Amino acid sequence: MRPPTLLGYCIHDHVLLLLILACAGIAPASGAGGRWELLQSSIGVSAMHMQLLHNDRVIIFDRTDFGQSNLSLPDGRCRRNPRERVLPVDCTAHSAEYDVASNTFRPLYVFTDTWCSSGTVATDGTLVQTGGWNDGYRNVRTMAACENAADDDGGSSCDWNETQDALAANRWYATNQILPDGRAFIVGGRRQFSYEFYPKADPSDTSVTLLPFLVQTKDPEENNLYPFVHLNIDGNLFIFAKNRAILLDYKKNKVVRTYPELAGGDPRNYPSSGSSVLLPLKPSPTEAEVLVCGGAPAGSYNSTKDGTFSSALVTCGRIKITDTAPAWVIETMPSPRVMGDMLLLPNGAEVVIINGAMDGTAGWESAKTPAFAPVIYRPDHSPGDRFEEQSSTDIARLYHSSAVLLRDGRLLVGGSNPHTYYNFSNVEYPTELSLEAYSPEYLDPSNDMLRPTIADPSPTGAPVSVTYGASLTLRFAVPASKRSRGGIGLVSVTMVAPSFTTHSFAMNQRLLFLDVVKTAALARAGSYQASVVMPATATLAPPGYYMVFVVNGHIPSEGIWVHIQ
Repeated sequence: MRPPTLLGYCIHDHVLLLLILACAGIAPASGAGGRWELLQSSIGVSAMHMQLLHNDRVIIFDRTDFGQSNLSLPDGRCRRNPRERVLPVDCTAHSAEYDVASNTFRPLYVFTDTWCSSGTVATDGTLVQTGGWNDGYRNVRTMAACENAADDDGGSSCDWNETQDALAANRWYATNQILPDGRAFIVGGRRQFSYEFYPKADPSDTSVTLLPFLVQTKDPEENNLYPFVHLNIDGNLFIFAKNRAILLDYKKNKVVRTYPELAGGDPRNYPSSGSSVLLPLKPSPTEAEVLVCGGAPAGSYNSTKDGTFSSALVTCGRIKITDTAPAWVIETMPSPRVMGDMLLLPNGAEVVIINGAMDGTAGWESAKTPAFAPVIYRPDHSPGDRFEEQSSTDIARLYHSSAVLLRDGRLLVGGSNPHTYYNFSNVEYPTELSLEAYSPEYLDPSNDMLRPTIADPSPTGAPVSVTYGASLTLRFAVPASKRSRGGIGLVSVTMVAPSFTTHSFAMNQRLLFLDVVKTAALARAGSYQASVVMPATATLAPPGYYMVFVVNGHIPSEGIWVHIQ
């Protein structure tokens, strides 16, 4: 691995960054813990599932079996489904497309039930959404990243397409992971102890592969649903369910490593919903680490039925999954959390834990104390100095909430419906139809002088096509360096796969540091050029669309879309 390129000063930590800013005459960030902005008071649909596509639109959907939403379908269109359990004729939408740039949304038409389903994004950028409940158990739905959603007549041809019975098994509360060959690995679900792939070489293939690990981790509360799945750097799959994990060679259906039980033995998967991330990968990585945070003590889900809300877990477990003798290292969060979402921030130095509750579990009416404040985790800091609580929202994001990273570095936050149906009155936490944006500290205006701006390729242009191992040149500017070379520090470049987020797990999320071969100052003051090398193989970065960011110290630019294949 080549060492990072330095310009002016080398920023190794926050202390040196402050010294650099002082030399440059720039005031440091206030460290206020980020800020919240209400984007939409209601989009009519509660955001149970969210996926950002490379057209900078977020596909949002809920479920179809709770009656009417607050968003009508256009042109008098109605959903007529005799298999629907609640409302066979329904003229409201249960999915929406949110346009980040214009802060607008439009209804989408989804036919069968998407309740507690899963998804990936195909190599061509199409959202592939799988499973659900009732009439949607085995269905696959696709949603393209359309360039222009509107037809010439003002209507829309950009909407969901659905294939009936495309899966071999019912997939409700399953997890998807994109593979190096572009297929989706789909594992688990209620009463499903198996996995399968999509698309299938033969569409008539109804076979599944049994996974005894899921039988072994099942308990009376089914605390092994929505298993955490991460693609390891060796091409095998790390699968965590309940309180332990395996490394699966999915090509041979062979467990190649069994990891120790996470200390304490309490469950971390749905309904005792903790969350998990694969920590950022260095260039040409030789090791990989997984972080699992939060959850609920064993028995918590059942106890909520009697009105007892146990405190959520306050611990995280961190493990090097590539070690020959891996062991969990336990860390303690500032406060307990269940149903939190964990997202990798684009500077590669921070993980945010957002949404959720401090007691209870996932499920209807199963938590009563919202966790309003996000927490930042800095994996490269010393133990004991990794967590920092951030600014609070005033909107409870409990069961069926979600969050995704946007290309501008903000987090889009939505959802929360702890009730069987949409319920807005006479309840402590009504169904939430709003969308918020959370801006981490790096987006504070006091950091504007340090924030890189990518000029070429243009962030507003078409995605850049690259191949594995190829070089990519990025031209960018840093305002502070126009007055002093002290305004630019350690330059890194990150590459982030956007996640399919639902039920406290951001599926397919991945962040890689690219190899920065050379960084040079250009003739124009404050302008620079960085040459980076893309990941060498699809095992490190499965084919598809990624956001690429230039990072100055810990301050990321707005990203550009890159298509690697």
